Amino acid sequence: MKNVTVVEHPLVQHKLSLMRRKETPTAMFRQLIRELSMLLGYEVTRDLPMGKERIETPIMEMDAPVLTGKKLVFISVLRAGNGLLEGLLDLIPSARVGHVGLYRDPDTLVAVEYYFKVPDELDERKVIIVDPMLATANSAIAAVQRVKEAGARDIKFVCLLAAPEGIEAFQQAHPDVQIITAAIDHQLNDHGYIVPGLGDAGDRIYGTK
Repeated sequence: MKNVTVVEHPLVQHKLSLMRRKETPTAMFRQLIRELSMLLGYEVTRDLPMGKERIETPIMEMDAPVLTGKKLVFISVLRAGNGLLEGLLDLIPSARVGHVGLYRDPDTLVAVEYYFKVPDELDERKVIIVDPMLATANSAIAAVQRVKEAGARDIKFVCLLAAPEGIEAFQQAHPDVQIITAAIDHQLNDHGYIVPGLGDAGDRIYGTK
């Protein structure tokens, strides 16, 4: 699919399989999503701008490659997005952080916003929005739209799982935003959940069901 990257690294796929298992306990699920987000983070940050800085090693001086430009921004779609956020911050602790609070209306499946807080100068920063599941894509579409309204122009979306229906809807709304995911599953069921999926990511991260 155009503008969609599936990270097929063996460690990504193995850890995702462990997360899919219904018997995987909350603590292990939480640890796995943190580890997976770091692996996905490697892929999503491969085009960060680089420059040179003069440094001195124990042997000699050199022009060493370093990150340049404004600090990267991670934006978590609450609440499940925080599971991915923690691992990404382990990878890039200097990144700025924003949050978009959305919940899915159980009857209409439409995303309803209840919170929005993001860093300044989004138009000058690379922005990575994180949410474990791209199912109907209603929440992801709404989150990206709000972030664009706040000024962001360079946006990527990172998730663990995506459904074909969600990808299609997302790309119709935001064809300029790249999707990075660990897997594209078969379809959505009648309740809007990804099949075979891994259940409700938020509930499994926080042990609320």
